[in-house]
Amino acid sequence: MSMYVNLHPIKSFVRHYPALKRLGSSLAFVFDIDGVLVRGKRALPAAKRALAILDGNNRFGIKIPYILLTNGGGVSEATRCNELSEQLGIQIKSEQYIQAHTVVRSVVHRYKDTPVLVLGGRGDTLRKVAEGYGFRQVYNTLDVLAWNPSVWPFHDLTIEERISTKTADFSKIPIGAIFVFHDPRNWALDIQVMCDVLRSGGVIGAPPYVSECARKPVDLVFCNPDLVWKSEFDLPRFGQGGFKEAFQAVFKALTGTIYPYTQMGKPTELTYRFSEAVLRHNPESDIAGANAAGWKSILVHTGVYNPRQGPPKHKPTHEAEDVEEAVLWALERELQS
Repeated sequence: MSMYVNLHPIKSFVRHYPALKRLGSSLAFVFDIDGVLVRGKRALPAAKRALAILDGNNRFGIKIPYILLTNGGGVSEATRCNELSEQLGIQIKSEQYIQAHTVVRSVVHRYKDTPVLVLGGRGDTLRKVAEGYGFRQVYNTLDVLAWNPSVWPFHDLTIEERISTKTADFSKIPIGAIFVFHDPRNWALDIQVMCDVLRSGGVIGAPPYVSECARKPVDLVFCNPDLVWKSEFDLPRFGQGGFKEAFQAVFKALTGTIYPYTQMGKPTELTYRFSEAVLRHNPESDIAGANAAGWKSILVHTGVYNPRQGPPKHKPTHEAEDVEEAVLWALERELQS
């Protein structure tokens, strides 16, 4: 999926892209990544050609600004941009890249000195990402298991996992928020610890609180709503949305209700507004979010969406076989109008 945006006025764009001023257009592109630019670790050939077009290799002779917007994550923005730059053969800067948990930067100020639990990824990679965002007290479920192995006696920490843990006494640490940054690797452990934290009001091992007034509820944030995503495997794989459904099913079985949460990631308004702010200063979920934000949307046929399975749930502005065709269509439409 790719999207393009007309933003009026964008003085910073006009300053850096004078050709756009001559054409009377403030044109920018927002691209998904998986299934649009890359599939697994392999770059799609059309993606390289499309980005070259935006880099100035077009009949208008101009560079068109763009950002990458994905529900992926699990590493720092800088690390992922280095990987993408190598895959695509073009430099992708951190300010051009927004992944699922990048939007968490907009709420760090609320939790800066609050103990938080961050889920997903491998080892303590996402602890370091969260600390880079500005969180000062970051823990993960491996830390909890190292503190007390009986929390989940069905997983023994590997040597590598144990080295990555942070020593803490969770019977004395009131967790104020849980952020599911990326797809958890151990659903069972993470669901158990989440239920312990949320039912007790933050302190692992404390009894469930009797009423909502007993303790301030722990905030719960999911960064990616995707039930499935497209990998190198022939069929889509479960994403963080699948984990969320599993957690809520268990929590409801325990308590009779689902736990209230905040959802980030495409197609939430929060993520699209954050992306628009980034643009101004420097498949179906994409279509739904783009339509809601008032952006024009192009659905490409190289991702999760398969046209042979019927029409898309959310109607895009246009459909294209690949991202190169999408870019050319948008340029012809916008820069000749």
